[in-house]
Amino acid sequence: MIPACEATSLNQETVYRLVKSAHLSRPEHYFSVYQSGCSFTCLNCHSHEFTQVATGHWLSPSEVLDLARSYELQVTYSEKKERVTSYHGADMCKGCGRCVTDVRPRSCPGVVDPTQVILTPQGWGPARNIIGFTGGDLTCCPEFYAKCTRLIKKQTDLYVLIETNGFGLTPKNLDILKKAGVDSFRLNMKAFKDTIHKMLTGVSNKFILELPWEIKHMGFVLEVSTLYIPSWVEIDQIEHIAQLLVEVDPRIPFTLLASFPSYKMTERSPTYDEMVCAYEVVRNTGLKNVRMGNLSAVSEPAR
Repeated sequence: MIPACEATSLNQETVYRLVKSAHLSRPEHYFSVYQSGCSFTCLNCHSHEFTQVATGHWLSPSEVLDLARSYELQVTYSEKKERVTSYHGADMCKGCGRCVTDVRPRSCPGVVDPTQVILTPQGWGPARNIIGFTGGDLTCCPEFYAKCTRLIKKQTDLYVLIETNGFGLTPKNLDILKKAGVDSFRLNMKAFKDTIHKMLTGVSNKFILELPWEIKHMGFVLEVSTLYIPSWVEIDQIEHIAQLLVEVDPRIPFTLLASFPSYKMTERSPTYDEMVCAYEVVRNTGLKNVRMGNLSAVSEPAR
């Protein structure tokens, strides 16, 4: 593991962080800053090549601001604050590009105009007015996020989103990030059972299960995602997570993702039928905004 203290550096009162890459990402359709290092040691980490190994370039908040200002010139679509999520990126554009190259398909959400769709290395889509911090989660050292956010809010019109495992979001750190101007969190809830969470990540989740309420109570935008991991995180745990969210706010966007063999975990991906079954169970809890993501990773296609 590369601890947060090894991926964060303080030099003459300037905070630096190791960043692997930064670019317009799909299907989120916003600018993503991929950080090296993480507070978790997930057995199935899908980004282990840079979260569990120190790699990348040291960037200061002012250098992140330069990236944000450059990206702002590419923005083609302005979101409302309540839609500052990955979830709402997927529901506005499927990324096929056919509205530009051919004829808009019937499955197109019809939200964006073809003039707002651009081609980037990860594919077609709009460029939304959001910058997201993703990759490894280092919210246990919030100063970098706070300084970046203050600069971005002062000198651009971009929203700021942080993808997080929740481990670093103590009340003190949430307060720091709120005062800095962070808009949104994408909370990756790894498991409901504490024993499973410890085996998967190395830490307890008792505090993390309280976070949806804390985050919403403080006025942040919140979305949640969970991986279906056969034999580890299956329908029973996913249902409990959904029920927890319903009690906080049934409108919280929830994305069910398919795991796939990665890093130290070789378990198979869920089947399409398993994903659909879990999706239906989540919907039946009362959550209003539910979607399945990365279905290309399932081990068996739909029959």
